[in-house]
Amino acid sequence: MYTACMSTPDRLIEATRELLWERGYVGMSPKAIQQHAGVGQGSMYHHFTGKPDLALTAIRRTADELRETAERVLDAPGTSYERIAAYLLRERDVLRGCPVGRLTMDPDIVASDELREPVDETIAWLRGRIAGIVREGVDRGEFAPGVVPEDVAASVVATVQGGYVLARASGSTDAFDAGVRGLLSLLAPPA
Repeated sequence: MYTACMSTPDRLIEATRELLWERGYVGMSPKAIQQHAGVGQGSMYHHFTGKPDLALTAIRRTADELRETAERVLDAPGTSYERIAAYLLRERDVLRGCPVGRLTMDPDIVASDELREPVDETIAWLRGRIAGIVREGVDRGEFAPGVVPEDVAASVVATVQGGYVLARASGSTDAFDAGVRGLLSLLAPPA
């Protein structure tokens, strides 16, 4: 599963990320992490103080990757609408869900200020980044002057996260795709 050149800490982090996504925090035992990573107990506790420390590191890495992916799309050339559309239409594993958004449904992560912090920060960052793009669009006349950038950003994030939930519930990407199409039609500049 992991390459021979991957360090032990990286194998542990990647195994934890995968298990968090598949099983959640409670369903992820230290033994399962070790088995998934192909390392012994001593290796895990040599590099991390325990499951919470390893989970926090894995969550931070997942959050960083989500930011990098979103930033590549949101920084691309184009109008504000085109950049938001590119973000909404980018390739994703819809039926698997968002690796950060799914953590908001994990009661153990939500109950822990420390584990929840990178999740909250990432969602706030995404909303802020999208609001900035909408604000640019309002300033350039791409969107109506009355558009509230923060509200549009909240709608974009809610459409994506809600779309994941509906797609997973139905076993089909149709609900996600319909939500994206609907939002884009509402945001589309007048022809």
